[in-house]
Amino acid sequence: MEQYKQEFIEFMVESDVLKFGDFTLKSGRKSPFFMNAGAYVTGSQLMRLGEYYAKAIHEHYGDDFDVLFGPAYKGIPLSVATTIAFSKLYNKEIRYCSNRKEAKDHGDTGILLGSKIKDGDRVVIIEDVTTSGKSIEETFPIVMAQGDVKVLGLMVSLNRMEKGLSSDKCALDEIQEKYGFKANAIVSMDEVVEHLYNKECQGRVIIDDEIKGRIDEYYKQYGAN
Repeated sequence: MEQYKQEFIEFMVESDVLKFGDFTLKSGRKSPFFMNAGAYVTGSQLMRLGEYYAKAIHEHYGDDFDVLFGPAYKGIPLSVATTIAFSKLYNKEIRYCSNRKEAKDHGDTGILLGSKIKDGDRVVIIEDVTTSGKSIEETFPIVMAQGDVKVLGLMVSLNRMEKGLSSDKCALDEIQEKYGFKANAIVSMDEVVEHLYNKECQGRVIIDDEIKGRIDEYYKQYGAN
């Protein structure tokens, strides 16, 4: 596993973003783990987060694209932090763009903030996590309505690797199949378990035999094919 992925997994734990225990998800599923990207709140956390996203995007999509689109609301700081990191790490100026929930009718009008998207732009979409793919149903038409643009792919932080509500495929696979662009994550839950199982992180074992057993049981029921 790449070094930046190992560091990112420990960073999620350190930032109290990735937790293990008993959680009820929006879908109603009882999960032994939960990710809350809203827990990244400090300048140093956002700086590091942007760098991990930039490294993953560079690995999967290179730097031959123009715009990083972060859907409102959580995608806004993600797109800003990652474009800054891209400039720092790869000396490449990527423009950031996000949408407003409601169009603005004065000053900087329209539904977009940051850079406008124009004909010929190549776009990467950035999100925190996607479980059902519903957010892309809203985001994709907004991006495509801006002109003759091409979406190269989607990058999220964690692939939960569980089947969606309508099929046995995981959300990232469903998105790739439906929209025709690649969908990737910085890390998958397989990689999280591999890195944390019976190993110390932050001075304690995060995934012991008991938690590992519960994760295995969860994936027997909800794991994607």
